[in-house]
Amino acid sequence: MINSIRERIKQLEHQRSMSGLEILKYIGPGLLVTVGFIDPGNWASNVAAGSDYGYKLLWMVTLSTFMLIILQHNAAHLGIATGYCLSEASSIYVKPWLSRFLLTTALLATAATAMAEILGGAIALQMLFNLPLKIGAILVTALSLTLLLTNSYKLLERWIIGFVSLIGLSFIIEIILVDVDWGQAAVSWVKPSIPAGSIPVIMSVLGAVVMPHNLYLHSEIIQSRQWNLKDDEVIRHQLNYEFLDTIVSMLIGWAINSAMILVAAATFFANSIHVSALDTAGAMLKPLLGNGASVIFAIALLLAGISSSITAGMAGGTIFAGMFKEHYDIHDIHSRGGVIAIFLLALVVIFFIQDPFMGLVYSQMLLSIQLPWTIFLQIYLTSSKKVMGKFANSKGNFILLMIIGLIVTGLNIVLLISFLR
Repeated sequence: MINSIRERIKQLEHQRSMSGLEILKYIGPGLLVTVGFIDPGNWASNVAAGSDYGYKLLWMVTLSTFMLIILQHNAAHLGIATGYCLSEASSIYVKPWLSRFLLTTALLATAATAMAEILGGAIALQMLFNLPLKIGAILVTALSLTLLLTNSYKLLERWIIGFVSLIGLSFIIEIILVDVDWGQAAVSWVKPSIPAGSIPVIMSVLGAVVMPHNLYLHSEIIQSRQWNLKDDEVIRHQLNYEFLDTIVSMLIGWAINSAMILVAAATFFANSIHVSALDTAGAMLKPLLGNGASVIFAIALLLAGISSSITAGMAGGTIFAGMFKEHYDIHDIHSRGGVIAIFLLALVVIFFIQDPFMGLVYSQMLLSIQLPWTIFLQIYLTSSKKVMGKFANSKGNFILLMIIGLIVTGLNIVLLISFLR
């Protein structure tokens, strides 16, 4: 009896000593999602926001990131509690015709995302090596497909964590080089402002941060760890750690997106320079900030394009496999087919784009248009006791999620009205 008590004490001491390190096991899913909203589409949206409106649209990054934290945690909640990703749950619990419609729109949104990622990487290759845009797009597509078709989740997570770190470091260097008005930036982060003609850019920033395919991807990544097979206490434990991972990862994304606007505002808006192309933005940084800034810009853009195209491909495979009520498995024909189809469709679209910069901006705006469909689908599933059991959304969470859904819908209505005028 005494020996068993001593053994139990030793176990408790070991658990306490490992509590800090245990958090590290949960770092990864959030950063995979973070890559999705620091992609080249974000670069175009943020450069447009900063160069045309200065610091005034920083509030949209703050609002979008807040909404993203709530939505991503809720998507992960679904995966942890049920063992299904958003696409699988939709195929199982929603009427077939409606589920197919919603998931098809999500696939098209993912293809638009992949197009932006590949195009951004191609622009970076053009800036660095003067490669033609279409050849660069083919190279980025081939590299991303190779990484996806040959590597496991854990290896991809390491690659992507490395990419995110380098991108973040690049923009820290860029911010050091520019003269930021921190007082004005601080106010703009929390004070909403809608300058004349800014609604399309606001919507592109929203779509670039709160991306539909990331909600599918996060629920898939987290459910692949199969926490739902554990008891209720373990599930609650995982939800707490996952929320921490989500908050930390999304705040990293908020900082990087904010840095893009800050650099554009301090560099271009302050000098009354309108930017209409990412490669132009990189070239303009050279005389304003020195030779190193343009190269840093291009390298970071390339890293963002490659890493975010990987996550877009994973999301496409996840959604397509979910249509057949299957988990994502790159060795399975449906997952593999979804990945390849997304990349090929994105590549084809790139060959017909006349204005790459506006193609990036409008691709993000299209994501914001699809977003309400995904949000309300997710709310329905995570609020259903049939789906979630005792882990269904509380009344407070349901209200908060509905407010987010209505805000996004309202902004889309304002966008529609602005186009009809």
